[in-house]
Amino acid sequence: MSVEANCCKPSGQDLKMQNNAKNLLVVAVALLDSDNRILIAQRPKGKNMDGLWEFPGGKVNTDEAPQIALAREIQEELGIKICTGCQLPLNFSSYRYEDFHLVLLLFACRNWEGTPQGLEGQQLKWIKIGDINNYPMPPADEVLVATLRDYLG
Repeated sequence: MSVEANCCKPSGQDLKMQNNAKNLLVVAVALLDSDNRILIAQRPKGKNMDGLWEFPGGKVNTDEAPQIALAREIQEELGIKICTGCQLPLNFSSYRYEDFHLVLLLFACRNWEGTPQGLEGQQLKWIKIGDINNYPMPPADEVLVATLRDYLG
């Protein structure tokens, strides 16, 4: 017996992904404090998708391991140190924007050295997972919220 599933019908995103575009690999972290709050950062004015909230992180350089890239990006953006052993891979998202195709790897981290600061002019907020829908996010980050809800139980 065959059942036609809605998930097998191409969506607009599926059709966009069929077009050739430069792939961009990005890492991000859900920093979690002792109260299970998540740190999110607001994209500064003048940057693409400014005003939206995201999980901190950035681009993976050529020949750079994702965990090393995450530690570097978080040091640059937030001024804190996270070791690769404290990074728990959670999930990834794949999203086709107009000019590129983004693959976003999301890690969770509960241990770091220092106090997070917005070193690139971004506003930071500690929020409960139940409040995350009050903070508009880029589509690639948005799809990872369900994973965080499951992880935090």
